[in-house]
Amino acid sequence: MNAVMFKTPLAIGIAVAGLALSGAASADTHGMEQRLAELEARIAAAEQRAADAEQRATLAETRAESGARPNADEVEERLARVERQASGEEGFSFNAYARSGLLLGEDRKSIPGGPYVTPAGPLGGAVGRLGNEGDTYVEGIFNYRMRYDNGARAHYRMMLADSVSTSNDWTADESNLNVRQVYAEFSELPSFTGVFENASIWAGKRFDRDNFDIHWIDSDFVFLAGTGAGIYDMQLADDWTSNLSLYGRSFSGFDLIGSDDPNAGSTDSLILTSNNYVGNWQFMVSGLSAADNDERDIGAGQTAADSGFHTMVAYHGDSFFGLGEGNFKAALIHGQGLGAEAKVLGADGALTDDAQATRLGLYGTTYLAPTWRVAPSLLAETSRDRYVQGDEFTWAGLNVRLANELTENFEMQYEASYQFMDLDQGEGGNAVRGDFGKFTIAPTFKPQVGGFWQRPEIRLFASYTDWSEALNGYGGSFGEEGFTGGQWSFGVQTEVWF
Repeated sequence: MNAVMFKTPLAIGIAVAGLALSGAASADTHGMEQRLAELEARIAAAEQRAADAEQRATLAETRAESGARPNADEVEERLARVERQASGEEGFSFNAYARSGLLLGEDRKSIPGGPYVTPAGPLGGAVGRLGNEGDTYVEGIFNYRMRYDNGARAHYRMMLADSVSTSNDWTADESNLNVRQVYAEFSELPSFTGVFENASIWAGKRFDRDNFDIHWIDSDFVFLAGTGAGIYDMQLADDWTSNLSLYGRSFSGFDLIGSDDPNAGSTDSLILTSNNYVGNWQFMVSGLSAADNDERDIGAGQTAADSGFHTMVAYHGDSFFGLGEGNFKAALIHGQGLGAEAKVLGADGALTDDAQATRLGLYGTTYLAPTWRVAPSLLAETSRDRYVQGDEFTWAGLNVRLANELTENFEMQYEASYQFMDLDQGEGGNAVRGDFGKFTIAPTFKPQVGGFWQRPEIRLFASYTDWSEALNGYGGSFGEEGFTGGQWSFGVQTEVWF
């Protein structure tokens, strides 16, 4: 450091002398002073770099003399932890789904919409959702994952959701804000051995991990959810894993037989489910019970179900129905009693003791050409003695979503939907038979196109919708003023998930 300090005055003197000689010929005093100041600043910076280097060298010598060296295992563990946190395997992460749009009729007024807009909608009969949604729905999912020294893992999740149909910016009065999930799940527990070696356990309020749906019509094949506990991935054989769960749901605010107090009834619906996977096959069996639900008043001569069962056989294909690259899923469902609500298990307490329902669902995805993709789906159900002895409801819907990827950021989407309905509410109720159709064109912008699940996207759309006139007399939205079929609707929508 002394050598550096000694050289500094000498260097300055030489520089000053040089500047003085050249300045005598042509430079003014102000210019020379400015150059001298710049030179001094550069010399000061060089001195600081030298001092820093000397300090680092001294620190390194001290560490070497004391024998203190970085621990390779500690460095590797710190690096691995950073990588796990960056990938979301550990630490905090956030996921979201959201959609928001404006749906207008030919008179520039809002009209009813959504995939459950038809008379079959309350029975689970969904139709295509493209160009048919005017709501705002958002899900925010907060995750925290931990890994312990013994290898065990813990996952905590909380999910908030809200849904409104108004277009206003302030919607507190219409808000349906809800905590939809809150649970903890433990996995890779060292004390779990044998068939439980790879199993995970959970408890709390949640959607079942293995629910699966047809996104283009916003309908699950089956939706298992509520509050309870379960265990996933018990290895019962080389190619056989099994899940076991107990979910609770609540029935409240219903009339009791012989009671003068309306909405006095309350009970719990319990769903015990065994979900089994053998190769590509899935076999699901559920038993349902709701103590005292048979005391619910659902009309003279009718008895509400207090038990039931639900079964599903599904196949998860790794090709497009064996015809080419892609994937498909197919499921056949049957339920009786409380299990006759075939989609949302344990959600309907008004089913009769004799209710039964059978549902078929399938969909697939594939590319027809390098820039053309298609996703067809079929969903159908027949049920009888559902709410009244002798009622019978049959519906079937076909949907096709088609997209043409034109540039890196733009594609044209098309959707065609058809639904047939034969709905008979039984003695004293309405009975209609008819069909519904919708065709949508939607220019769509994306940050990057490619694939069926690439989001976010912003869509403009125009939809033509028509249905049988007879359906206007059944009830629901059909038949309202300005909503009788044979009409266009227009709008814009964004859809986001990550």
